[in-house]
Amino acid sequence: MIGIIVVFLLASASADDLTGEEIIKEVNALLNPSTTYGKAKMTIVTTSGQERTFVYESWSMNRGEKTLIRYLEPRRVMGQAILMLNNADDIWAFFPRTQRVRKLATHAKKQKMQGSDFSYEDMGSGDAFIDDYNSKRLKDEKKEGFDCYTVELIRKKGTEATYSRLAMWVIKENYYPVAIDYYDENDPEFLLKRLVQSDIRIIDDIPTAMNVVMRNEMDNTETKMILVEVKYDIELEDSFFTERSLKK
Repeated sequence: MIGIIVVFLLASASADDLTGEEIIKEVNALLNPSTTYGKAKMTIVTTSGQERTFVYESWSMNRGEKTLIRYLEPRRVMGQAILMLNNADDIWAFFPRTQRVRKLATHAKKQKMQGSDFSYEDMGSGDAFIDDYNSKRLKDEKKEGFDCYTVELIRKKGTEATYSRLAMWVIKENYYPVAIDYYDENDPEFLLKRLVQSDIRIIDDIPTAMNVVMRNEMDNTETKMILVEVKYDIELEDSFFTERSLKK
């Protein structure tokens, strides 16, 4: 019994001593498995309350450094595909009607994907939490019903990250980010968007949110994402993430 108490006290002390950087490293490792496949239903709710729904498949490799997204529904976008390399620094789009692949401009990573409240950067930024931000642990809080670490991420000088600051609430039990606040590129006090993740399940030993909502506080819109299927550590080849593969 004494041994159990000692172990518990040591674990508690370790958790109390965690720095913001250490917490974010755990988050980053959790969110970026070696390879991933997913199928999702994305619903965009406009300012007027109208809804537009898309269904797409996505694949990622090298812990999120390479991402391919292919649309299945609705019919008007079926077959369209997006390839993001170098953590969304390089983006190509394929349009089946013209059978052409177009490379998007460098600043495209900051643009909305299919008019949603997710930017290309949000969807394919890979190690951005570590590479582009300095992290500081704040006071622990309860968020969405979970005991959480609260971490503030401040954009590093010289990086091109879209957001000047992030606030992240990380579930203590599994290091999953249940909520993230995104702040304006030029004003770290101006809240742009808020991400909330729910219905967190364990899939292939990895905590995974099956429901995700991105709320745009500036435009008064939101995008809901339901994960229909997900697989981790699948076999993928580098050749899958090429311009040529977009047309398949």
